[in-house]
Amino acid sequence: MTSVTSGVTDTAKPKKVLFYRHSIAVRITHWLNVLCLSFLLMSGLQIFNAHPHLYWGQYGADALPDPSFISIGAVEDGDTIKGVTRIGSLSLNTTGVLGASTEDGELSPRAFPAWITIPSYQDLATGRRWHFFFAWFFVINGLVYLLYGLIGRHFRRDIVPTKDQLTPSHLAQEIADHARLRFPKGEKARHYNSLQKLTYMAIIFIILPLMVLTGLTMSPGFNAIFPWLLDVFGGRQSARTLHFISASLIVIFVIVHIVMVLVSGVWNNLRSMITGYYALKFEQKDEVSK
Repeated sequence: MTSVTSGVTDTAKPKKVLFYRHSIAVRITHWLNVLCLSFLLMSGLQIFNAHPHLYWGQYGADALPDPSFISIGAVEDGDTIKGVTRIGSLSLNTTGVLGASTEDGELSPRAFPAWITIPSYQDLATGRRWHFFFAWFFVINGLVYLLYGLIGRHFRRDIVPTKDQLTPSHLAQEIADHARLRFPKGEKARHYNSLQKLTYMAIIFIILPLMVLTGLTMSPGFNAIFPWLLDVFGGRQSARTLHFISASLIVIFVIVHIVMVLVSGVWNNLRSMITGYYALKFEQKDEVSK
């Protein structure tokens, strides 16, 4: 966010100013993340389908009684089946989405439906190959972004909130504005707001590293190299659960992120993430900062 490049004025319309918001490094790593996370999510659901149960602790898959606290499966329901998702003692009928979904025109037992997994058919080995390939691609891309963020001062300039942005009154006002879909305009839109910054920091420095580390903890090869990871996360099954939860949080973040892009100006946001230039609109009376 360093330079103003052009301005268009009209006496009847607000003044529009383009400024360089996203560097080439941010844009490339952003779109590579989109590619990686899409394949990771869909191949990860393929892997999850092989054993759609989550545990906490050192339990094995064959332990009795069933110690899972989240389970997705199918049960007989007369002449057909129904999907059941169990969270603790709560069981929900999730037929058509989770547990049982239509495949080749018939209702089939399957934790996540075929349309959201890679490959679409049940194939654990192929799903693992896709998952591991894009996992390493994602890690390398993340390291490039991390180095750029530190060396290029991207984190300090764009991501870390200022002291004024962290006051309770400021945060309360931003929450109220977001709830009413009132977004910053003019000079105030030049920088991320505090809610954006706090969310990006949580994703970049907590959720994504947690997802990567818990993924490595499930690998027997990395258990041999870094056995302390199993102790940190309380065993392989706990790591698998945390991996699933962190991936779910990223999915929620992506959904909210896309909604915010759509309601705050889809073409302006897309243009900035493709070309780097973001348009600010000023009323004629406002002073434009250069």
